[in-house]
Order: sequence, then structure tokens, then C-alpha cells
Amino acid sequence: MAWMMDEYSKLAGRNVFCSITGKPTSLGGSAGRYDATARGGLYTIREAAERIGISLEASRVAVHGFGNVGYHAAYLAKKLYGCKVVAVSDSKGAIFSPYGLDPEDVSGHKHSTGSVRDYPGAENLTNEELRELDVEILIPASLENIITEENAGNIKARILAEMANGPTTVEGEAILNSKGVHIIPDILQWRRSYCFIF
Repeated sequence: MAWMMDEYSKLAGRNVFCSITGKPTSLGGSAGRYDATARGGLYTIREAAERIGISLEASRVAVHGFGNVGYHAAYLAKKLYGCKVVAVSDSKGAIFSPYGLDPEDVSGHKHSTGSVRDYPGAENLTNEELRELDVEILIPASLENIITEENAGNIKARILAEMANGPTTVEGEAILNSKGVHIIPDILQWRRSYCFIF
């Protein structure tokens, strides 16, 4: 990324540090970029919850996609707001515990085994089952087009916070809107460290 920024700067005839994200901090990169998307997403969840009258401390959260964004979303939901993270998933499946999961411990399990599945004390689920859990907050943080007209009707969450790019299709969104699900669109989760050049 530093090389790409340097090449762009050569073309522009001046240093353009904000042209590329993901640079080393010594070249203008953001020290908070690893959790920035999730942190921004949690701020929007906080505002949405207040607006529709949901207590975050009493909220159950399911995170679809336990990569960088999903891990930080789960970790910060628990740490900042006291949410109970009851389910997380990766490409190999999902886990659920009604008593709550420790995101840091689950991350350690994933790194040592290659998946969140078979986490001690949790029940294995499919990714589809995770999306349909009875939770207050569902955070899709994995792939695009995972919430469609085929499955949107089964979603029980009151808040759907899109932390992946385009996880909800237009048809799925229409169904969620008709059910009164509060959708926080993915564009609000983008890192503030991005700089747009005109």
C-alpha cells in the first residue's frame, strides 16, 4: 500500500498520503484502522438502539462473519455496551450460547483450530440458523447478498447492522422494512480513515 501511495504521488507531482488506505502509520496510515469499521458500526448501533428504545445492556447480538470486522464488532459490543454476544460464525459454520460468548476466547479457539465450530460450551449451528436467531441485533459482517427474499422473512432481529458490503439484497430489504426491522446500511460503517479524491 505504501508503494501504491508513492506511485500515485509521483503521478500527482506531490505527496498524496490520503490516496490509499492500509498504509503503515509512518506514511499517514491510521493507527485505529483494524477496528475502525466495527467501532463506527457500534456507534451507529448505539444511536439506533436509543432511537427505537432498545437497551444495549440487555441486547443479544449475533455476528455473521467472525473475521476482522466481525471479531471487533463482537468484542466492542460486549466491552463498550455490555451486549451479550450469543452467536458468531465463519465460513465453516456458527456457534451459539444463550449465556453469551467471550469474543477473545472464541478468537483464540478459531486461530488454534481453524474455525469457531466446536467451541467448548457452545452449540454448533449453520450460518443460516445464526441469521434466524431470536436476537435484538444481527450484524452481517461476511459476504454480500446473504439476506434475500428467500430468508429475510425469517429474520427476528430488531436491528440489522450491515458491516459487510451489500449483505442485503433489494428484495430482502423490502421484506425487512415491511417487518419493521431497523436497517443500518453498510455505507455508514465505512472507515472514517478513507479519503476521497476528486
